[in-house]
Amino acid sequence: MDFYKNFTSNCAGSAANQLCFYPESKDEILTSRCFFKVTEGGEYNYSFLFTNTVDSTFGDGSLCRCNVVPDEWQIKSLAVSKCSECSNEKMPVDDELESSFIQLTFDSKIEKTVAPAEIFATDPIKMNLKKGEFLCFEMEFCGRMIPYHEETLLPVFRKENDKWIPNVKMPLPAMIGCDREVQKRITFIGDSITQGCGTPKNKYLHYSAFVAENLGKDYAFWNIGIGYARGNDAATDGAWLDKAKNTDIITVCFGVNDILQGFTVEQIKQSLSTIVKKLKEKGITVILQTVPPFDYDEKNTATWLQVNEYISTVLYKEVDGLFDTVQFLSVGGDTPQMSLYGPHPNETGHKIWGEKLSDYLKKFL
Repeated sequence: MDFYKNFTSNCAGSAANQLCFYPESKDEILTSRCFFKVTEGGEYNYSFLFTNTVDSTFGDGSLCRCNVVPDEWQIKSLAVSKCSECSNEKMPVDDELESSFIQLTFDSKIEKTVAPAEIFATDPIKMNLKKGEFLCFEMEFCGRMIPYHEETLLPVFRKENDKWIPNVKMPLPAMIGCDREVQKRITFIGDSITQGCGTPKNKYLHYSAFVAENLGKDYAFWNIGIGYARGNDAATDGAWLDKAKNTDIITVCFGVNDILQGFTVEQIKQSLSTIVKKLKEKGITVILQTVPPFDYDEKNTATWLQVNEYISTVLYKEVDGLFDTVQFLSVGGDTPQMSLYGPHPNETGHKIWGEKLSDYLKKFL
């Protein structure tokens, strides 16, 4: 779609369709707000991308699986404002927002009926934002089956009885797009570790955020990592991988959930190979990352070792670069499967990761 030709990401936080929720009444209008921190400041045209397909499988798949298509639902109103900061538990009151809300439209219309599997974006608006400011989205919406991001690290609130209560059940824009000119677009695809789970909510202390800070304003950064996601999901070549194909450089970090959910070594190899093939067909520079340590048990450790051997000795020949996460995330020695900074690395682990990955990526810029 034309969106990707005109707009690049200006936020390092991940927002995805991970689950669906089912309101008691499909006609009840719900009101929610979510906050995104912008990566770079300046005056640009902004447009916000949405999709209506579940990106990845949640847990064991009993609640929701990748490529599930939600029913038709409606956006009654979508508006955006800006503020200098926000917390996870307390909604900034309107007086603390730095501008009045700007009404967003879709093909010049305030309301939008979202069709199953639809990919759509808001009409462009011009905004002048400072680096590190937050965009506040207020959406009024309704429907019988609505996608949302259960494990989001973004602050999300629902208005109930005239009070704003933390509640993640809100459809989120997949990209905070702006028309800032950049030299390269860099995307990060992976699971909860890439999303940043393990780091504090709303602090942007995951490795892709550190890469964005280290490499700077000449580049655009889009994090499409999702909790519980697996390479098997991305290899289906659905809506999620379609997002990943719209970039110049991509880092791919999969395998943890494939291992934990019992996929065989051969199945994981096939998934990773398919992902690489689909991305390379689009002419994208692909940086493959080894599967991080995750305190695996004996059986899963055997799988992990074999998968990483395949990545390092076979699949690396099909990509442009290979980045080894194990060398700095593992305790090493006789138990390399054990994590040094936690299975979901803490902010210290992510900072080291981001610094090392930034240095590695420079050769591809």
